[in-house]
Parts: sequence; structure tokens; C-alpha cells
Amino acid sequence: MALDIYQAITDRILELLDQGTVPWRKPFSSGNGGFPKNLISGNDYRGINVFLLAVTAMLEGYDSPYWLTFKQAKARDAHVRKGEKGSLVIFWKQYATEDKKTGDPIKVPVMRQYKVFNAEQCEGLELPSAPEPVSEPVPFEPIYQAMSIVDGYEDAPLIEHQGNQALYKPANDLVRMPDPREFISTESYYATLFHELVHSTGHSTRLDRGIDTKVAAFGSPDYSREELVAEMGSAFLAAAAGISPPTIEQSAAYIESWRKKLRGDKKLVVQAAGAGQRAADWILGVG
Repeated sequence: MALDIYQAITDRILELLDQGTVPWRKPFSSGNGGFPKNLISGNDYRGINVFLLAVTAMLEGYDSPYWLTFKQAKARDAHVRKGEKGSLVIFWKQYATEDKKTGDPIKVPVMRQYKVFNAEQCEGLELPSAPEPVSEPVPFEPIYQAMSIVDGYEDAPLIEHQGNQALYKPANDLVRMPDPREFISTESYYATLFHELVHSTGHSTRLDRGIDTKVAAFGSPDYSREELVAEMGSAFLAAAAGISPPTIEQSAAYIESWRKKLRGDKKLVVQAAGAGQRAADWILGVG
């Protein structure tokens, strides 16, 4: 069952890639409640669900951040409009079982899937009031928010500005960045810095993804997996900071390279999104 869900998610991501959309490179807003969230619980969706729902909302033109199941809509005396298509999301459920060797009671996580609909696909729903209009924000306020995330990273690696490459050196626990003025925009600078900081969470003193103990060769499956974790984690941090990841030229070669990786490993995108979420949570000091 789990493999079918992994495949369904991978197929959806491949469908987006076929349309020229790299989901983890697309901006999704955290302002005005823009993070995808369940209407009934009020909880934000997490992990791969963020990308699946945010990109769907972007492609379909939904302004509402709220999503709910068919049953949840019915319980609110509302209904999903005829012909509307649901969006796939996943959740993990703990099942009680016994250890096959010891017989001890244990709980194991099992992945399940379900479909949700955006509030704009429904009729008869009562939605929370829109936030009151606010005065024009300070032009660079999102950048200050981004800097506060960097400053708030409690066990952060050393960050130095030197050279013309952005990289993380696990052996020295060091992030090296070009001078901020070298970037085409301030958003590009922070998105790149977030990418490298997410790499740093893989150090054995933090979330231990083996980045300093098992050096992966360039282009290897482990290298590609870590890069995808950093891409997704950076997107989470950019959204938390209220900035959009930089618009990049999504070349055919770049998109095709991800198609090949995802077709070869149906679990990759789900696992990378989960790891990216944990990395962002670590940097933000939550969870």
C-alpha cells in the first residue's frame, strides 16, 4: 500500500515537471495565512503536502489557503461542487503491533493517503474572516525576517563571506557565501544561504544525515537526495521569512535530470520533503 502512495505522489510531481513546473522552486506565501492548512483543524499541512497543495493552488488559481475532505465539507453542511477533482495528501498513522522477534508491543508508522478540496471548490462553506488590511510594510521587512531566522539558528555553523561560490564544508562546519552584493537580488542571497544552512543540519552534531561521515560523490543518489532536501528546506525557510524563492531559468536539462531521479526512486520526493521540513524546524527552533 505504501509503495502505491509513494508512486502516486511521484507521478504528481512528474506531472508538474512535465508542465515545466519545479514544485520546490515555486514560491508559496506564508503571509495572510497563505500556508496550506486544514479548514477544520486549522493546522498547517507539512512536508510534501505543502508543495502538493501550494503548487496546485497556484496552477488552479485558488486564493484560499483552506483545504478539507469531502466528509469535512459535508459535516459543515456544505458540499464539493460536482466535477471538482480532489488533491492528494498523505499522513502517518501509528499502528499497534508486536515485534516479530521479541513479541513486545510496538507502534509502527504507516503512510496513508486521502483527497482534499480547496475551499474554492466548495459551496456553502463559512470561512474565517479575512484579516484586516494593514499599512504598507517596510520595503525590506521580509529581508529582516530572513536575517532573524539566520540569527536565531542557535547551533549554527560559522558563516563567512569569501570567494564566489556558495557551499557548506562539513569538515569545518562552515558555510561560505559570496558577498551579498554579488547576488542578483536580496531574495536570491537569502534563498541560497538557507539552502546551505539546511545542508548544515545534516551534520552529525545536529540531525545527522551523514553529511560529514559519509561523503557522497557528486551525482550519486545520496548526493541528489541531500540536494533535494536542501532545495525543499530552503523553500520552507523562505516561506517562513515571507520571501519568495528566486525565479530561476528552469532549463529542460534541469527538469529532465529530476525526472530521471524521481523515476528511479519513488520514495525520494516524500522522504526529501520530510527531511527538509525537519531541517527547517531545526533552524527555526520549533518542533
